[in-house]
Amino acid sequence: MSTPSDGTTSPPPPLPESDPAKRPRHIAIIMDGNGRWANERGKPRLFGHREGASTVRKIVEHGRRIGLEVLTLYSFSSENWKRPKPEVDALMELCREHLINERATMLRNDIRLRRIGRDEGLPQSVLDEIHRTEEATAHCTGMTLVLAINYGSRQEIVDACRELARRSRDEDLDPASIDEALLEGELYTAGLPDPDLLIRTAGERRISNYLLWQISYAELHVTEQTWPEFDERALNEAIDDFADRTRRFGAVVPPSDEGS
Repeated sequence: MSTPSDGTTSPPPPLPESDPAKRPRHIAIIMDGNGRWANERGKPRLFGHREGASTVRKIVEHGRRIGLEVLTLYSFSSENWKRPKPEVDALMELCREHLINERATMLRNDIRLRRIGRDEGLPQSVLDEIHRTEEATAHCTGMTLVLAINYGSRQEIVDACRELARRSRDEDLDPASIDEALLEGELYTAGLPDPDLLIRTAGERRISNYLLWQISYAELHVTEQTWPEFDERALNEAIDDFADRTRRFGAVVPPSDEGS
């Protein structure tokens, strides 16, 4: 629950209307539109990123409340280093602050943190807070929050292939035995279920090098809302949209199941 400035306690946002059995286990989100949201209000881009961090807090807590198993957020891509250095530095500091400020909330809500992405290039101060939060929440079982920081899916697949090549050289791994399961076991997301639902905000219709292997059969939901505008009700709408779909996974659904 949130507490407004007048001291009263506001009621929690509503739950999705769909059958819980039909909801996704794992939702991945491309959080887009912070800068656009700020520019439309005559504010600097960092103002939008800070507002986006507030949205992260709301969506994480709501995801836990409605029983999500995994929530993966695209926080900083390997391509985001191309942004102006002052913006990148501000994003790194915002990330560090967020990890510190939200650690107690994650523990209170039984949320485990897991980070995916390469370490190279990240400030040591950010890596330190990531590791502290991962260690502090390692025992939590309520929901896994995955932050993709300095993440790129192509790089992830390359890293997995390199590790399999090393094992083939050093551990007598037969290359002919390499299958999907072995490759998945070397991905950053090893041990997690694949996303059922991929949400992208701000109306863009791109995957942006995000979880390319893992979203092979994910349902896509694109909203025109920017990330700072995305709220619990918007997440509910995406979940209910998902629950109304028929997932075929390449199979043919009998005509009777399609209402014909």
